[in-house]
Amino acid sequence: MTWHTLAFEPRAAVKATESRLDAIYDAARKGLKGDTLALAAGLLPVEYRRLAEFDPLVEMAAQKGRADGEMEVSGYLHAAAAAGDTKAAVDILKHVHGWVARQAIDVTIAQPISGKRALEMAQQRVNDLDMIGVTPTPETAIQVLAHADPSVEDEP
Repeated sequence: MTWHTLAFEPRAAVKATESRLDAIYDAARKGLKGDTLALAAGLLPVEYRRLAEFDPLVEMAAQKGRADGEMEVSGYLHAAAAAGDTKAAVDILKHVHGWVARQAIDVTIAQPISGKRALEMAQQRVNDLDMIGVTPTPETAIQVLAHADPSVEDEP
């Protein structure tokens, strides 16, 4: 990294010339603000503030530069979203329209679950096997569960 020499030369009066306003506009268009805008435009921060205080065109050049820079980038972002870039579309929704993605998952259970009722239903299946003369084994239990009636509703 090299150091640039910063020769200080006091200036008499800084005026808002066309070239100076263009430099302010260009720096603001690139997103610079405050002291960095002043330095990029070739002014000391105190000179920029003094110039902006006495000449409204200075502030207008900075505002116009920011607006044009934002408009240009916004055009790219909208074009990307229109071309199918979902990240660009989500960023537009978030930052322009204040959209926030839901952070919670909504789970709705349509039927209450009762442990007691589940045990009663399991016992009934065992009793049904006993009635038809089948000895309950893990294999027969799997077969019975596979053929269980899904329309039976649980009671609380």
